[in-house]
Parts: sequence; structure tokens; C-alpha cells
Amino acid sequence: MIRTGTVIENPVTGERIVFRKTSADTGGQAVVIETFVQPDGFVAAAHVHPSQEERFEVLKGSVGFKIGRDKLVAGPGQRVTVPAGTRHTFWNAGDTQAHFVCDVRPALQFESLLETMFALAVDGKTNRKGMPNLLRLAVIANAHFDTVRLPFPPAIVQRIGLALGSPTGRLLGYTPTYQPGAGVPAALGV
Repeated sequence: MIRTGTVIENPVTGERIVFRKTSADTGGQAVVIETFVQPDGFVAAAHVHPSQEERFEVLKGSVGFKIGRDKLVAGPGQRVTVPAGTRHTFWNAGDTQAHFVCDVRPALQFESLLETMFALAVDGKTNRKGMPNLLRLAVIANAHFDTVRLPFPPAIVQRIGLALGSPTGRLLGYTPTYQPGAGVPAALGV
């Protein structure tokens, strides 16, 4: 379970996250994370948070963003806001570790989603882009649909696909959250 100070890493995407404020700390109002992205690191996929706003403040290095159709690179002291419902992605745009703080409002299931996706990567259950197989992804995406979606196809088409794929994924034993195998840490510490 995520608590203030919990650290998780994704060896596939090159991200390390420290939880500074959790949903429990803020009464569900926000999650605040400190993120470190290695050179060539990236978020797993372009995505949309239908009802969450993300505010990024770059502390060190360069972070590339694609927000809607716009591309930009932000450096230390710069702030970037991604409005709810807007397609976006980010990556380390420099040669050194990038470091930023991200404030996500409201919290919804953001912590659970990150914990699950990072644990899958640690346990070797994602592809080189940090994504699990389609049936496992269907189970996770169905449970987190209010938190995150793909930018396309339209939400109704995604819902239909998830309604078909998620039951099959559950039959195969996939669950909406992932606990790593024995000997694999879910989180690095608190």
C-alpha cells in the first residue's frame, strides 16, 4: 500500500517516484509525487486522465511533453499544466536525470494504477514500452477507467473492448492490481 515516502521504480521506463502526499493525506483531493526520470526514460504510453488535472514543476534537467498536438521542453523552474481530458505524454529530453514534482487532482485511483504498472515492470511482465499484455491491460484499464484511458479510440469503443477483454483476462487469473512474485519488492521503501 502506498504511503507518504513510498518509493517505486520502473526499470523499463526509467522512472523513480517518491510519494510526497497521498490520497489519504489529502482526503482524496490530490496525489503529489516527486519523479526522477533517467536519460532516455519516458512514461509508458500517451494517455488521458478524463477528470484529473496534472501540474508538473521541473526541478532539474529537461522534460519533453506532448500535450494535445503541442510539443514543448520544460527546464528547471518551469511549470506545465495538463488539463483534465487532454492527451499527453512525457519523456526525459536531456542527457542527465530529469527531476520534477507532479500534482494530480483529484487523486482517484492514481496511486493504485502507478503501483500496479511499476510492479509489473519490476516483475518482467511488461513489454519494452512498459505495457502488459492486452488481456492483463484490459483488466487493469477496466478497473481504472475513471483514472486513465487511451487517447483513442473513443471512450465508448474502449469500454466495449474492455467489456469483452476484461472477463477473459480475469479467467486467466489477471486482477486489477498486481502483487509481485516472491522476492520482488512492490515498493523500495518508505
